[in-house]
Amino acid sequence: MTAGPRPARQSWLAAAACVALAGAAHGAAPRPAQTTCATCHRAQAQSQPHTSMGIGLELPPNQESLEAHPKLTLEANGYRYQIERKNGVSTYAVSDGSGALTLPIRYAFGARNLTFVLEYQGRFYESLVTYYAEIEGLGITMGDDRIKPHNLTEAMGRQTSEQEIADCFGCHATGAVSGAKLTLASMQPGLNCERCHAGADAHMQAMVGGKPAPAPRKLGEMAAEEMSSFCGECHHTWETVVRQRLFGQKNVRFQPYRLALSQCFLGDDKRIRCTACHDPHVEVVREDAHYDRACLSCHAVSGKTCPKADKNCVSCHMPKVPVFGAPVVFNDHNIRVAHAGDPYPW
Repeated sequence: MTAGPRPARQSWLAAAACVALAGAAHGAAPRPAQTTCATCHRAQAQSQPHTSMGIGLELPPNQESLEAHPKLTLEANGYRYQIERKNGVSTYAVSDGSGALTLPIRYAFGARNLTFVLEYQGRFYESLVTYYAEIEGLGITMGDDRIKPHNLTEAMGRQTSEQEIADCFGCHATGAVSGAKLTLASMQPGLNCERCHAGADAHMQAMVGGKPAPAPRKLGEMAAEEMSSFCGECHHTWETVVRQRLFGQKNVRFQPYRLALSQCFLGDDKRIRCTACHDPHVEVVREDAHYDRACLSCHAVSGKTCPKADKNCVSCHMPKVPVFGAPVVFNDHNIRVAHAGDPYPW
C-alpha cells in the first residue's frame, strides 16, 4: 500500500477524527453538507463572527448603529451633513446654501465606528464624516481633518484610487477582491476563516470527500516579525508606513508599525508577536490588567521588572494617544518608558 506524504496523511487523519468525534457527541456523524470549520473548531467559529474583524462592514439590512440613531447631523467646513435611516435604508446627504447631494449608504465600514464608502458617477469615495460610537454622533473621518472642500462632491468624500478601494474591501470583507479587481457580487461582509487561514476551504472540502489534505498552516508557528507582516497586510507594516510617509499621531492606529519601534521587539521571539496579547477569535480586551501576563512572560524571567508597579503595565508603557480631529484614542504599541509631556515618537 502506498501512503501519501506523512504530514498530509496525519492532518487528514486528525481532521477525520475531529469530524467523527463531533458527530458522536450529537449521536451521529455529520453529513457532508453539515460539515464546516465549526465542526472541529466550535469555540472559535462561534465567537469570531461577532468580533470587529468578523463584522468588518455592514450592508444596508444590518447597519445597526444607524438604525439606533435614525437621524444624525453635523456642520463642518461650511457644509451640513445628514445621515438618515428610513425603512431599512440609510442615506448620506451633504448640502450648502446652493444645493445638496444625497447618496445611499451601501457599505458602512467598521463595527463600532462607521466610515462609509459611497458610489458617485462610477467612482468610489470615502465619506468625509464618520459615525463615532464614543460620541454617538458624526465627526470628520480620521485622517481627513486637513481636507478643505471646495464643492459638494469634495465635501461628500475623498475619491479613492482603485488600489485603495481594493485594499479597503479586501481587509473588511471576504471574497470582495480577486487579484486586484473588485468582485463585490461574491462579497461576504467581515473576515471568515479562509481569509486568514489560507487553504481552509480546500482542507474542509477534501476532508468531507474522504481525501487527504494538509491543514492550513497554524499562525502560532509564526515568530514576531513574520506575524507583524501578516497582520500588517491590513493593519499596516513598518514598510508601508515609511513608504507612504504616514507620520504623526495618526499612525498610532497602525499597530505592527508601532510595535516594531519598541526596544523589546525581537523579530524571532514569539513572546512579542500579535497573538501573544490578542486572540483574533474574540473581541479585543480593553482592561489594562489583562495584558500583564504577556508583559511578565518576558520581564519576570529576565528580572527587569518595573520599579513603579507590578500590574496594569500597559497603562504606562503603552500610553493612550488621541487621533487629532477624531474622538478616538488608541493604545500606542510602541512599548517604552513614557513620561507625561513627552513628544509623540513618530
